[in-house]
Amino acid sequence: MAIRRICKYGEKILEKKTGKVDFDAVKKELPGLLSDMFETMAAVGGAGLAANQVGVDLRLAAISIKREDEPPLNIVIINPEIVERSGSSYEEEGCLSFPGLFAKVRRAAKVKVRALNEKGLPIEINAEGLFARALQHEIDHLDGLVFISRLPLISRLKLKPSLPGLKRRWKKLDESKLVRRPKPGADE
Repeated sequence: MAIRRICKYGEKILEKKTGKVDFDAVKKELPGLLSDMFETMAAVGGAGLAANQVGVDLRLAAISIKREDEPPLNIVIINPEIVERSGSSYEEEGCLSFPGLFAKVRRAAKVKVRALNEKGLPIEINAEGLFARALQHEIDHLDGLVFISRLPLISRLKLKPSLPGLKRRWKKLDESKLVRRPKPGADE
């Protein structure tokens, strides 16, 4: 397991629609990639991470939603598609490819997503709240869309002057150099 560097805004892979996954072709490498993605998310406190955010051109994402008094809900979606949307939600969102930047984004309040899971089995997910938002955010990444492209025009115009400076600062960040801390009670 390893913490991977997260691609930042301005890197071409984030602007490209990811390639559909041939599960049989990647199933041997998949456990290692997914383990790295979940470890990377945990290290930086993220709720979701698309493969292209760690430089891998595959249509898959990992989502980890923290829940009160329960272990996190960890979900893998491979070749996901949103088949239903309903309602509307306008809430603050952040992105690991835009460290420290948060903005209000309009999303569907509820979604139904069809995908494959980490075992290559078909799944259907009905989600609302933060889970629905995370699914939409990660699927946008897989389609080559970043969250600021969902901002209202006036918000994008206000943000535009600060982006070059932020890009220079973000370029220096490398999450793979974070020191891994052992889990409490784990042997070192």
